[in-house]
Formats: sequence, structure tokens, C-alpha cells
Amino acid sequence: MTVNTMFQVTKVDEMTSDMMTIREMCDAFDVTPRTLRFYEAKELLFPKREGQKRLFTKRDRARLKLILRGKRFGFSLEEIRQLLDLYHMGDQQQTQIARAYDIARERLADMETQRAELDQAIDDLKEQLKWGEKMIASMKQTRSAAE
Repeated sequence: MTVNTMFQVTKVDEMTSDMMTIREMCDAFDVTPRTLRFYEAKELLFPKREGQKRLFTKRDRARLKLILRGKRFGFSLEEIRQLLDLYHMGDQQQTQIARAYDIARERLADMETQRAELDQAIDDLKEQLKWGEKMIASMKQTRSAAE
């Protein structure tokens, strides 16, 4: 699932059923059953059980959407867990939103630093390639002159 904006309507939003099977969740969110079981084991999702069958609620779908968005932005699972836990603070999500904003600002700063470091590494590598091209051309000329 690609999420371009926080307000984008996804195929999951269009589902009307209160419960979804693991297969429906996998199809809707483009994840594997293993991923869903992992998030369940980490106590980030809480599907209802009917025998061996897992049934995911609207709450689980909303949580998974936030988990995947958080992972896409590089949040740790612990940060995501903390943010999800803040939902029930009783302050109309004010604490949750403020904390998410702080974490997102920190993550953006980290990503910008990584990008600057990557840009520098790319520039350095390009310079090395130019040097290599000159060396190869010089060696070819030397070999051609010797023949």
C-alpha cells in the first residue's frame, strides 16, 4: 500500500465490514501473514480469535495503517507502540499528536543528515570514477604506444 498523504483514501478505508480475515488484511495492506503475526506477537495488533481464525477489527486496521506509516518514516517499533498507547489518554489525541510531531521532526532531521552524508559519498564516488576513467584511458594509451 502506498500512502502519499496522511489524508489519502485507501482501499482499506472503503471496506465496510467490521471484521477482516488475515487474508483480507494482507490483500488490503500489501503485507504478509507473517507480518501480521509479528505485529500481533509484539502486541501492536489484537485480532479477535475464532478457533484458529484471526479476525481484525476496524481498530486493528487503523493501528496497522499507523504502524506501516511509522515504519515507512523510520520510526522504531517502540516509538510506534508508545504513540499507539497514547491514543487513549482522554485528551482528544492531543498528547499523541504532539508526541508524533516531535518524533517526526527528529526523524526528519536524521533523514536530512543521512541524505547529506549520502550526497557527499555520491560526489566522492563520482570523483573516484573520473580518476579511474583517466587511469584506464592512460593505461590503454601506454599499452597502445608500446605495441
